[in-house]
Amino acid sequence: MPTRFWGPIALAAAVVCGTGIASGQSTQVKDLGVGKLLVAGRDLSDPNFAESVVLLIQYDQQGTVGLMINHRTRAPISRVIQDLDTGKHGSDPIYIGGPVEMTAVLGLLRSRKKPEEATAVLSEVYLASSKRLLEKILATSSGPSDLRLYLGYCGWAGGQLENEVRQGGWWIFDANVGVVFDPNPGSVWSRLIARTEQENAETEPVRAVRREGSGP
Repeated sequence: MPTRFWGPIALAAAVVCGTGIASGQSTQVKDLGVGKLLVAGRDLSDPNFAESVVLLIQYDQQGTVGLMINHRTRAPISRVIQDLDTGKHGSDPIYIGGPVEMTAVLGLLRSRKKPEEATAVLSEVYLASSKRLLEKILATSSGPSDLRLYLGYCGWAGGQLENEVRQGGWWIFDANVGVVFDPNPGSVWSRLIARTEQENAETEPVRAVRREGSGP
């Protein structure tokens, strides 16, 4: 499979300290931004994003870019990306970052210090998009707990994601380094969507009391 590596990401149209699950669920467009998580609703109509959790890595007038963080494959990096010196990480699994440009390779690095050429996404999480930087961090990182590579990305043109949020397709959460590098990524979506449903169930009795106590 031919692969390519990105410089600064730009779309004309179409993409902390702490551990544990993300916080701050919202369905408000104003809460979108770099470093936020999008959690696909159960009724999201696009099958490309079914049961997906997307970390936003770009959000500006040019468009929005994100990486799915919960779709780990069984394919090793060395078999999928043959023109990259993967070193000791050749057997690490690769992730599906999204349905756009499946030959593009991007990496998320966990580090207390910002690597040269990397782009900050949130506290201790950086984006690597060039072949030189990816090979450098592959040579120095300890493994999947602090470096993950993705094929493809998620992309939205200006206003597109906002419309999907207004239609109830996505929940918005605050990301943290723990959820981005969760050791069990396949369960991240189910845990987050269960949290939205639990909190909605807990607030419903409060709404019912208010309705019963209101006047005619």
